[in-house]
Amino acid sequence: MLGVCGGIAAYKCADLVSRLVKEGAKVKVVMTKSAQEFITPLTFQTLSNNRVITDLFAEPQNWEVEHISLAQWADCLVIAPATANVIGKLAAGIADDMLTTVVAATKAKVIIAPAMNTNMYNNRIVRKNIDYLIDMGYLFISPAEGRLACGDEGLGRLEEPGNIVEFIKRVFDKGEDLKGKTVLVTAGPTREIIDPVRFITNGSSGKMGYAVAEAAVEQGAKVILVSGPTTLTPPQGVELVKVTSAREMYEKVMEYFPLCDIVIKAAAVSDYRPVNVSSQKIKKTHDNLEIKLERNPDILYELGKLKTKQILVGFAAESTNIFEYAKEKLGKKNLDLIVANDITRDETGFSSDTNAGFIMDRDFSMENIPKMSKHQMADVILEKVKQLIK
Repeated sequence: MLGVCGGIAAYKCADLVSRLVKEGAKVKVVMTKSAQEFITPLTFQTLSNNRVITDLFAEPQNWEVEHISLAQWADCLVIAPATANVIGKLAAGIADDMLTTVVAATKAKVIIAPAMNTNMYNNRIVRKNIDYLIDMGYLFISPAEGRLACGDEGLGRLEEPGNIVEFIKRVFDKGEDLKGKTVLVTAGPTREIIDPVRFITNGSSGKMGYAVAEAAVEQGAKVILVSGPTTLTPPQGVELVKVTSAREMYEKVMEYFPLCDIVIKAAAVSDYRPVNVSSQKIKKTHDNLEIKLERNPDILYELGKLKTKQILVGFAAESTNIFEYAKEKLGKKNLDLIVANDITRDETGFSSDTNAGFIMDRDFSMENIPKMSKHQMADVILEKVKQLIK
């Protein structure tokens, strides 16, 4: 099922339908009222060989509740181009036209490919809506950068139809390659308590680790997610283990490690903790406050020393000398793979929905990962892991 919204990029969806049909897909198209201002239903009807649905209240050709039957018919629902308006409706649970009612009623995978002006895409409300939908399990195909129809340059172009088709194929091709495997994923930040109201932490949102955990579940693995404090909804099907401090995470990881086949350490663990923790709130005085810190256990290093059959994957979130630090960490901590990225870039930082960087194996062979959603990157990481298993 292809949902076409009202944007200039709607014309690209004619090519998208054509490509999907050539791949052997059965395609039905739902168009919003605004989409019909940019391209006619007849175009999609001709390319898909199916009637195009445009009106929630049109008399159905068969005796059925059409938006329900369409929702049940689809194996996958793709919305392209997805406008800020429709993304906002989906995030708010609004179902006031055929497309949004089908989305509300379907149990199929929903893939959303946004396209809009770069300032609209970066609007805080739009980004919040996208974040929320990702947390709810919707898949996003990040827009491309380039010259937009309005003349602006930036992020907002609809991804090319060929790339959208490849994304859809990957969703269907996941299978259960990790069935029978136990995967341990760590995610989020840790907190090191100073007093009852203060702590040391970092900006990790946990999105990358949660995306890896969700992708592993989708591929049939038993997944143990050891998570520091986050605001994210845990993926369905994982065994969630909540921790706060680095020492708590260390203890839980060591407890589960012997049971695991694969460990992916995506958490941003605090390297240091206060030597002394006050049981009472430290009151402000005229003097400076000095906090003495001591080292936390290096979880990844300890796992590298203990591993036998396990595949161990680490992350290097760096701001300088990314390649050198990643290479050093890979060898020093006895990793099988390391994923490295530049945390100073807005689109690859802790709280972003997208990521980019490179993945390096034990032979220091490196594969660049272009900017993509963290869910897509999770699939790339697991594909590398499966190659090692084979």
